[in-house]
Amino acid sequence: MTTLDKSEITRLAELLEAAELQARDVTKITDDYPGMDWSDAYAIQDELRRLKESRGHRIVGLKAGLTSFAKMKQMGVTSPVFGFVADYMARPDGGEIVTSELIHPKVEAEICIVTKAPLKGPGCHVAAVMAATDFVIPAVEVIDSRYRDFKFDLKSVIADNTSASRFVIGGRMRELAALDLRTLGVVLEKNGEVVSMAAGAAVLGQPLAAVAMLANHLGERGQEIPAGTFIMTGGVTEAIAVEAGDSVAVRFQDLGTVSMRFV
Repeated sequence: MTTLDKSEITRLAELLEAAELQARDVTKITDDYPGMDWSDAYAIQDELRRLKESRGHRIVGLKAGLTSFAKMKQMGVTSPVFGFVADYMARPDGGEIVTSELIHPKVEAEICIVTKAPLKGPGCHVAAVMAATDFVIPAVEVIDSRYRDFKFDLKSVIADNTSASRFVIGGRMRELAALDLRTLGVVLEKNGEVVSMAAGAAVLGQPLAAVAMLANHLGERGQEIPAGTFIMTGGVTEAIAVEAGDSVAVRFQDLGTVSMRFV
């Protein structure tokens, strides 16, 4: 049950989207609405999604955030959050990302899957996700919280579509059966130096657990993950700040490399 009314939800979605599109930060929305609850936060995110679709953008994937134990510790939280990515956020592998369009970008390595069958909660578990997975593909997400100084709480970050801003898919697709996602190693390099190393187990012990949690989250709201959905399972590494002039390359064991330049 939401505590905010429809006009407040719309106003907050418009505020956050303006902050994103104009690359201007705002203070976290719970400062003004301390009583807002989880359903309010997702209602604002849903309105944000509706705003984007009304302008002709397509939603091209779903994402889990704050799924790595490192990230949860960094942010002082205990449960993942979920959001979406839209077509205009995609950038080509090896391409340029314009930093003037962003507020304070950070990069994180992501193990992603594409489904071949729908997944519906409640009661979705890792084995069901395995059966529904078409292939695994690596990506790098560029997160960019719209909140000043990256200061936010979980409800504010959900409303802000879990800081989604850009993503780069690269490397090569592989069948799930050929991989062990838990031990799959990831090395993130910035300007040729290794700045973070991790393995897939950093995401909830098994990245597919994030997909099961997403299906169960959507199931509570009467929704499902359709077949053919691209899903980012959450940052394997902690989020690394980047600025104009930086180049980032992330090497994924068995999945190749994803790279980009910030200009």
